[in-house]
Amino acid sequence: MAKKIIVCGVDTSSIPKLTTKESNELLQRIKNGDLNARNYFINCNMRLVLSVVQRYIHRVSNPDDLFQIGCVGLIKSVDNFNVDLNVRFSTYAVPMIVGEIRRYLRESNSLRVSRGIRDVAYQALQARERLEKDSSDEVTVEQIANELNLPIFKVMYCLDAISDTVSLSDAVYSNEDDSISIEDSIADTKSSEVSWVDNISLFDALTQLGGKERNIIMKRYFEGKTQTEISSEIGLSQAQISRLEKNAIAQLRCNMQ
Repeated sequence: MAKKIIVCGVDTSSIPKLTTKESNELLQRIKNGDLNARNYFINCNMRLVLSVVQRYIHRVSNPDDLFQIGCVGLIKSVDNFNVDLNVRFSTYAVPMIVGEIRRYLRESNSLRVSRGIRDVAYQALQARERLEKDSSDEVTVEQIANELNLPIFKVMYCLDAISDTVSLSDAVYSNEDDSISIEDSIADTKSSEVSWVDNISLFDALTQLGGKERNIIMKRYFEGKTQTEISSEIGLSQAQISRLEKNAIAQLRCNMQ
């Protein structure tokens, strides 16, 4: 009796097994347009999809999506298989299923990564799997880099490039009463108490400027525009803009003391 294993909601023990003779007969019937034979043959070859999905299951949060995409590859394999070439169906189908899953993973990534970087990253993942089989310890990036004969920084960069993006709102801890998100646990290392005070003082000083002077300062120092650009925008000469800017800066310094 087949061992019961549930993968992606599919009980593998319920999938019929075909002999080589049965497979060839079904493929011939499919070639002749037998839809029932096609559906039965697809169902019998679900194990091919499941075996491929398990290679990439760590790359996604929902393996069912990969299973569905893998089934698309299986269906394409059945519909395009040439029975006259004397090739095992699995030999043809597995690369097709792998291709569909890899395409899905590339297209579902929110950040576009170049082909060269992806190739190095996938080589690194494969190297890690090989090393993990021979070691009980956690495999380091340095070991992977040595295995591929590549610099450590390149391996790290490529692996980071294909990593899934996360939202700052994602919870890192939660219970019935409280939760902590990623943004709650990240410190602002660029700002200090002094800079916060300075920013508040600057904001208060800006509010004390006249409307025209404040507008010029905002455009000049917060929007990065030149005096010439500001001149054409608000209809004053560059000399007037320069004079108003100098007066506004002097007033800001006075208000911030």
